[in-house]
Amino acid sequence: MSVKTKVMEIIAEQAVLDVKDVTPEKTLQELGIDSLGLVESIFAIEEAFDIQVPFNANDPHAGEFDVSSVASVVQAVENLVAAQSQ
Repeated sequence: MSVKTKVMEIIAEQAVLDVKDVTPEKTLQELGIDSLGLVESIFAIEEAFDIQVPFNANDPHAGEFDVSSVASVVQAVENLVAAQSQ
């Protein structure tokens, strides 16, 4: 399973949506994910990929982990997975 597919499944689960309703251009807010859902999504991503996400729950838009859209979350996770495998 690709990183993109797994991340989109995690986001869909947190948003209580079908994965087909989660598209790369959507924001997490558009999908109904609030701050608690975002933190839960981050925990699920960390567990699924065995990575440490540099995320500050007090300031979600600060730092290198971009949560502005589904596509940006996928890209950030792909980067972390690639960095870990080096």
